[in-house]
Amino acid sequence: MSDKKLLAIIPARGGSKGLPGKNIRPFAGLPLLAHSILFAKMCPEIDRFIVSTDSPEIAAVAREFEAEVPFLRPNSLAEDSTPMFPVVRHALDSIESSDGQEYGFVLLLDPTSPARHPEDVTNALDQLTHNASAEGVVTVSKPDFNPIWNCVVERKGWMAPLIDEGDRFGRRQEVPTVYRINGALYIWRSAFVRRVIDSWRQEGKHLKHMIPEVRAMSIDTLEEFTRAEVLVRSGLVRFPWLSEVH
Repeated sequence: MSDKKLLAIIPARGGSKGLPGKNIRPFAGLPLLAHSILFAKMCPEIDRFIVSTDSPEIAAVAREFEAEVPFLRPNSLAEDSTPMFPVVRHALDSIESSDGQEYGFVLLLDPTSPARHPEDVTNALDQLTHNASAEGVVTVSKPDFNPIWNCVVERKGWMAPLIDEGDRFGRRQEVPTVYRINGALYIWRSAFVRRVIDSWRQEGKHLKHMIPEVRAMSIDTLEEFTRAEVLVRSGLVRFPWLSEVH
């Protein structure tokens, strides 16, 4: 049934400033983008996946790995300041218009956070389908430090806690657990994507899906790229699809 179908969107614009060409830069033996494509192929829950890009070069690489690139994203949705949510909504609208059917769920797979496993999709989708009050599921992890306890800012020349309640705790063990959004995957009900304008954080209830912090990579600079590749090549982070292509 169409109301149960899952559309996965892999966004990959061509104008990265932090690390030019990062989406097709070789990473652990493959273009960075290819890891998200190969991952999507391993997920039986995904009914269709596409790459949304403004770049013909990125589109060509995506097609080399048998990904669909049914359109080139308009320049207005490929600027440095463009929020991600309008990009997701544009892709959903474009595919539904061409397919003549509606998808029930949308999965966002950012190429810069490739350390996800197929069971992450299985578990996140299961969470969402079994909680009618939830609009989406977002992957999180426990950071190596607690910002309530560790983070400070400067106010009027003096060190002050970033979070006002941070200074009321006498011991680190008393501080509430903090999770960080790591970008590995986001899954939403399609009706929510159609309704929200700029950001999923504006409204709606979301559930968290935990992954280990070691897999919480976000690649936007050369240093982050190099560090992430070391984790994969050392075996500390496992990409299950690599065994199928080597």
